[in-house]
Amino acid sequence: MTLLENVWPLFGLRISTPRLELNPVRDDQLPGLVDAVLAGIHDPSVMPFTVPWTDAPREELIRETLKHQWRQRCSVLPDQWALNFAVSYQGRVIGMQDLSAEDLGVRRTVQTGSWITHSEQGKGLGKEMRVAVLQFAFDFLGAHWAVSDAASWNAASLAVSRNLGYTANGVSVGVARPGESQEFQHVRLSAADFVRPSWAITVNGFDAARPALLSP
Repeated sequence: MTLLENVWPLFGLRISTPRLELNPVRDDQLPGLVDAVLAGIHDPSVMPFTVPWTDAPREELIRETLKHQWRQRCSVLPDQWALNFAVSYQGRVIGMQDLSAEDLGVRRTVQTGSWITHSEQGKGLGKEMRVAVLQFAFDFLGAHWAVSDAASWNAASLAVSRNLGYTANGVSVGVARPGESQEFQHVRLSAADFVRPSWAITVNGFDAARPALLSP
């Protein structure tokens, strides 16, 4: 029988850390992903995202979460893609770690973003999952730079960035919610300045997935 990862090799990609496993979201993980979203990600009085997607009513939030995952899969091209990694901890999905690139072969730059369900915050898991995709980007994809951003009030996210070696890369003003502006701090990290942990990731399935992500 032909396996799903044989016809869509990205589904065979796995990144493992001491506590976490990351893989491009599969359909059988979508219920767990939705549960993590519905359990709450942030204080409703603030909006950490550039798009206020978590404000949507329950049924719309469920529907749009699923549609977003399916849309992302359809947009993958070599050197230009956005991967949504489901992050699993102790056997269940607790969040998502995004990794994206545009013209990677020329720009050598990736962008990251993430969220983690509220009950698992404060355990260092957010840092661990970002370290995982940074190691993958620098060591397997040949990236030279990684960029990210966070709301200027989001001290926890910005502290993770500083601890990993990122430096400030300007600010911008976005619309957090209709009629509500918010300042975002942009950060940038070079492969040479990446503060690596004592552990290294384990990656499975990369050889098969490589043609979907990198130009020959």
